[in-house]
Amino acid sequence: MRAFIRVTLAWIGAALALGATAGAQKPPLLPEKDVAALANELSGETAKRNLEGIARFHRQRGSRGFHEAAELVAERLRAYGLSDVTILQFPADGATMYGTQRSRPPWDAEFAELREMQTEIFTCDEVSGKSKQQIEKEEKERAARSEGVACDTIGASERLIESYEALPVVLAEDSESVDVKAELVNVGEGTKESDYAGKGVKGKIVLVSAQPGAVQDLAVGKFGAAGIVSYAQNQKTAWWGENLDAIRWGHLETFSSNKTFAFMVSLRTAREMQKRLGNGEKIALHALVKAGQHAGNYEVVTATIPGTDAKLKEEEIAFSCHLDHQRPGANDNASGCATILEVARTLQKLISQEEKASAERAPHLLVNQGRLLRPARTIRFIFPPEVEGTMALLNAKPELAKRIKAVVHMDMVGGGPETKAVFHVTRGPMSLPSFVHDVAWAFAEFVNEESYKFAATGKAEYPMVAPEGGKEPLRAEYSAYTMGSDHDVYQDSSFGIPAIYLNDWPDRHIHTNFDTAANIDPTKLKRAAFIGAASGYFLAGMDESGAKRVLRFLEAFRLQRGAETELHARQLTDAEAQNLTWHYLDAEIEIANSIKGIVPNSITVSEIAFEGAIPLKLSEGYKKPVGASNGAGAVKYKRIQTPRGPLTVFGYDYFQVEWAKQAHTVKPGLLEYEGLWGGGEEYAYEVLNFANGKRNAQEIRDAVSAEYGPVPLEAVVEYLKALEKIGVVEQVK
Repeated sequence: MRAFIRVTLAWIGAALALGATAGAQKPPLLPEKDVAALANELSGETAKRNLEGIARFHRQRGSRGFHEAAELVAERLRAYGLSDVTILQFPADGATMYGTQRSRPPWDAEFAELREMQTEIFTCDEVSGKSKQQIEKEEKERAARSEGVACDTIGASERLIESYEALPVVLAEDSESVDVKAELVNVGEGTKESDYAGKGVKGKIVLVSAQPGAVQDLAVGKFGAAGIVSYAQNQKTAWWGENLDAIRWGHLETFSSNKTFAFMVSLRTAREMQKRLGNGEKIALHALVKAGQHAGNYEVVTATIPGTDAKLKEEEIAFSCHLDHQRPGANDNASGCATILEVARTLQKLISQEEKASAERAPHLLVNQGRLLRPARTIRFIFPPEVEGTMALLNAKPELAKRIKAVVHMDMVGGGPETKAVFHVTRGPMSLPSFVHDVAWAFAEFVNEESYKFAATGKAEYPMVAPEGGKEPLRAEYSAYTMGSDHDVYQDSSFGIPAIYLNDWPDRHIHTNFDTAANIDPTKLKRAAFIGAASGYFLAGMDESGAKRVLRFLEAFRLQRGAETELHARQLTDAEAQNLTWHYLDAEIEIANSIKGIVPNSITVSEIAFEGAIPLKLSEGYKKPVGASNGAGAVKYKRIQTPRGPLTVFGYDYFQVEWAKQAHTVKPGLLEYEGLWGGGEEYAYEVLNFANGKRNAQEIRDAVSAEYGPVPLEAVVEYLKALEKIGVVEQVK
């Protein structure tokens, strides 16, 4: 079996090389005049100006800053001429449930400062600032020499360490109002009881390396600390911990009963504090905070470009981002929102110009060069708070969720060279095979090729370079499904909406005070806007002829995924390699047939049709895996219709809460499992998605093993039984 796969890999490589050469002759999928119109009109500079406006606001959920950003976006959409511009509101009170998302009350801050208390003294000749400990030491030395007191203590002064007004990121989200003066105690990470042993933190402020939310129940709830100072570092990358002055965005637990405050400090500040404390010096801090949760709403900005077909205009292609974040939050995610704003401006302008020209001249004389025809389907633009806003929208407006056929989601798309970002076009999960990701990759490959050609030679038909931006090639990657943004919600099995996910990773500055507009590249914004605009516009106008064009591209990308499958198969036993190969083939058939979700009259692709197009076919040695016929593996599971959404959402873990209600404290092993290509979160997400009433536990296990690497059947069965206990799935009798 392995020998057969190795032979076919060479065949696949040759086919891919041939396809790449042929595909370089002209733009994909859309007529070249449409590609030229988009490339000429899209502006990285306009996108960056809007980004700079959004990045001015501290955009926490339901806050004044978020509302101001939402108003700015809505004003731009109206100015650009879009239809149905509105800011939808959904109650966020801490009790209302939107599917699996418990709404989180809005949070605002008015004022916050962290100061160190010091003592000021006058000497005979000069004023000097010394710590209380220094003064006491000098007084004792003078007394020992019988010199008397050289100066008088006149009172306490305070040195400013952090200010919310200057840098909002220093105050952890969900902090409460306080006016506290207390000593600082270093407890290390702060997530274990042993970190507090013998340190007497009651009534004191603890210095921790973990996120505030990970320590508040221990530090404040159990050991009585007055508050938290955290120097938590950013997500792990090759540049982790290198920037001593970076301050990480901090979070407290929204629903914790141990309300408190937390300040975030840089690694440099924390090390200075640790050194002083280690030398026996006492540090007294004054924390003054005016902040807290309050009644309010999630706000979601939406607007449309209505479709032209009487029937198909009820279907929608959506563009999505998330508008919330700390200030500045430039790449994460002012970049995504500014880019879809630019897509909205460009599409609306080019369509309006075409309609104006059509009204002024005889239609049969028109050549719509530099303009675009209005597509058959409606295009919608959505600007919510991340995940929780999307959950509120889709659950509160199920009729809207039904209309959306596909989504282009942008979350971090503008990182320049300073961020070290790699741009990804991310595929969907195996539980929801869809052709839409290949549409986006076709346009991304085109930009890759054209931008590289320009960087290497100085000449290209479509370099997609912004005048104020860089000239580096894009080098986009076509990546397997990864979680972490609103695309998880859309592609959850309770909604089943395929989502193109455009994103940067890594980015060494996100979630810190260094995620600024200065690090955003207008050229990158223009290229991301083109990939998104071309993909969305093509899908909005896709008909039977478009379906045929897509099928030709699917064949090339099927071979590309086949090569990846072969590389993965080399890491597996023969049985697991066979399982992987079959699921790859099955997914490819479903990807092709997913075209029917938008073009119902498209051809149906069968196994037979694949035999002439791909060597890894269903033949001897590649039979469908045999599911269990008895025992726990033979039980079929079906997801219950409600609640809708992933089980881990924003600031709320539905599974954990419901599991605790069953008096269970030990998590199912699957949640901690580490596979070859995925971890517990991914396995759990897909096990639930694959529970469609047609698969038994063994078949679900085989599917997630093909996607993320082999996992024991027992771990999958244990998790499915846990889902059954909390009322998310049921056995099919």
